[in-house]
Amino acid sequence: MADEPDNETQTPETPEEQAPEAAAPAEQAPEAEIVPAGEAESPEPAAAEEAPAAEAQTPEPAAEAEREEAPPEVQAVAPPEPVEQLSSKERRRRARSTHSGEAGKPRTPEERHAERVAERRTKAVRRRARRLQERAKATERRASAPPPEPLPPVHAPVEGARKVRQGIVVSDKADKTITVRIDTARRHRRYEKIVRSSSTLHAHDENNEAHAGDVVRVVESRPLSRSKRWRLVDVLERAR
Repeated sequence: MADEPDNETQTPETPEEQAPEAAAPAEQAPEAEIVPAGEAESPEPAAAEEAPAAEAQTPEPAAEAEREEAPPEVQAVAPPEPVEQLSSKERRRRARSTHSGEAGKPRTPEERHAERVAERRTKAVRRRARRLQERAKATERRASAPPPEPLPPVHAPVEGARKVRQGIVVSDKADKTITVRIDTARRHRRYEKIVRSSSTLHAHDENNEAHAGDVVRVVESRPLSRSKRWRLVDVLERAR
């Protein structure tokens, strides 16, 4: 107790001497503030998570202004409406109904007829020019196109042996035509009897060489008339 008065009466220390004493509590402060890691760090992340959520809930005024200023075509593109198919008569009627110009001068029937005639002539000239142009193009196209290849024949041209007959001229009254009788004799298949028959045919005689009673030879040919399918070859024997 005797030492206490001496301490109170001592002169105050200089700032240099007080600095170490003030620094000592500052160095001890962190030791007093040490807290377990789980309790000290937990409040900060919770606050960090709440801040973005609050920012997301409150829309920015700039984004709202841009959305309001955007044109309606950008906000929502409406599907195109189907085009109405109108006839030519309906289109003309609608064009006349929407015409806002002044009414034309009244015309007489003669003027209208003259206008129609002039329009028809103009259209006729255009049609004629278009047709001539199309014909010229078609001609050029045919000229420039390569020639078509010849098609192979379906059946080979085969000429068979023509029939030849010998007979007697029974008539030469027609011009360039003779009637020839062909006599045939054959044996019957069952009775073996000689059966004689005859037939007539018309042959073409270009120079009228054969006469009635002559023995001639004829050969078949293409159809020369309604009844002539034969042609005179030569005269074998003249009539007496």
